Amino acid sequence: MASDDMPFLILTRAGFDDIVARIEQPGAVLLLNPGIASETELARLREAGATIHLLPAAIAAGPAPGLDGVLHAAGAGGAAWIEHAVATPGPVAPAVEPERLPEEQSRALHHRLVGTVGSLAGHALRRLGRFGQGGNPMLLPYLGFGNANKLWVKGRVLDEVDFREQTGQDSGWHNLVALYRRLESDQVSGARVVARFQDQVMETHTDRGGYFAFEIPSSAPLSGGWHEVELELPDSATRDRGVVRTVAQVSVPAASARFGIISDIDDTVLWTNVTNKLNMALMLARSNAHTRKPFKGVAAFYRALSAGASGQDENPMFYVSSSPWHLFGPLVDFLRVQGIPLGPLLLRELNMSQVLTLTSHGSHKLDKIEQILGYYPDMQFVLIGDSGEQDPEIYTEVVRRHPKAVRMIYIRNVNPDPARIDALDRLIAEVSATGAQLILAPDSVFAASHAAAEGLIHVDRLADVRSDKREDDKLLHSST
Repeated sequence: MASDDMPFLILTRAGFDDIVARIEQPGAVLLLNPGIASETELARLREAGATIHLLPAAIAAGPAPGLDGVLHAAGAGGAAWIEHAVATPGPVAPAVEPERLPEEQSRALHHRLVGTVGSLAGHALRRLGRFGQGGNPMLLPYLGFGNANKLWVKGRVLDEVDFREQTGQDSGWHNLVALYRRLESDQVSGARVVARFQDQVMETHTDRGGYFAFEIPSSAPLSGGWHEVELELPDSATRDRGVVRTVAQVSVPAASARFGIISDIDDTVLWTNVTNKLNMALMLARSNAHTRKPFKGVAAFYRALSAGASGQDENPMFYVSSSPWHLFGPLVDFLRVQGIPLGPLLLRELNMSQVLTLTSHGSHKLDKIEQILGYYPDMQFVLIGDSGEQDPEIYTEVVRRHPKAVRMIYIRNVNPDPARIDALDRLIAEVSATGAQLILAPDSVFAASHAAAEGLIHVDRLADVRSDKREDDKLLHSST
C-alpha cells in the first residue's frame, strides 16, 4: 500500500505494526502516540524516508460516532488514515463520549473534507470546503480600534456555522469538535459589505479570503470607550430571511490613558508552544478558554498595567499575534474567561494549509505594530513578548524606527541558551542607548515589581500579581 504522502494517525501498538507492514515508508507521515514504538524502530523508519511526529500526549483510541465518520470519509485528494478502535481483550481505557453532530451537518461535513494541513491532515486542522450550496452568509466582525478622528474595522464573511459555547467540563473530543468549527475556512469572496457610523456610509467587497476592512472618518471628535459600527450584507436577503446585519465593537483610548500596551499572545499570555506547530495545534484541540490557563500572574499584571499608576488610567491594550484570524473567537473567549483586559487583536490572514508552516512572523508583527503606532502618534507604549521567537528583535526594530514611542519592553525569558542570552544582551544595550529599557523578566511578579518602580503601575497592585501567581501555582500543582 503506497502512502502518497497520506498522514497516518496511529494510536496503538497493533495499529503501528499493521501500518508499518503495509505502507511504503518513503514519503509516509506518521503521527504516533508516545510509547508505542521504540527509538530504534523510529530511527529505522526515518532512515527509510518516513516523517515521524510523536504526539505530546496520548490520545485514547475509541469510537467516535460524530466526527469519526467524517474523519474516516477520506476521499481522493488529501485523505488521511486514522486508526479505528477495535475490541481487544484486556484492560480498555474508558471511552470518551463524543459529540454527536446533527445528521444533516454530519453529511455536509462528510463532503467537505478536502486538502491537507501539513502533518495534521485528517486531524484537528483539516481544511474544510464550502458549507454546502445553501449555507447562510455570516458577518464576523473583529474588535477594532481608533482615535478621536477615525476608526479601523476588520471582519470576515463566512458560510454560517453553528458554534456552541464551551465549558470547563468539555472533554477533549468536544474541544476537537469546536476546533474543527473554529478553523473552518468557508470564506465568501466578493461579498458586498456596507458599514454605517454616525453619518458615514461606506462600502467594500471581501477579498479572496473573505476578509474586509474599513477606515471610517468621524464627523465629530470621538470620546474614549467602545463605539459601535453597523455592518450589513446588502445582497444577502432571501425569501426566508432579511439582510444579514451585525455590529462591530471599536475601542478608542480614554483621555486619561498615559500609555498603551502591545502584547504578544503566543507563549507570552498563554502557553501555545508556537515554535512547534503540531504541538500548538494539539494543545488547542485538547483545551478551551475555560481549561486553558495564562502564564502565572499575567492576568493581574495586565490589569495593573491597564489601570496604570493612578488605578484609573484606562490604558488601552492591543494584542498582536502570528496566530490566524480563525482563532479570534477562542482567544477573545480566553481573555474574557481569565479576566485579562480585552483589547483589539491583530492576527494573521492565513489559509489553513499555511497554519503549521508560519513564515514572515516578524514582518507581520512589525506591520501591525506600525499600524497601531500610526493611530496614536503622541502615545508611548509598553511592549510585552517572550524570548522564544523574534519578539526582542521586532521590538528593538520598533525602537529604531520610533525611539520616542516606546517607554518599556518586557520580555519573558523562555530560552536559556547562552547564545540567545548574548544576543539579548546586545539588544538590551541598543535599546538602552535610546532612553528606553528592555527588561528580561523570569515571571510576571518580577516584571510587575519593575513596572511599579518605574511608575507604570500602582505599588498596591503588586500584592494582586503575587496572589494571582500563587493561585495559578495551586491550580498547576492540583492538576499534576
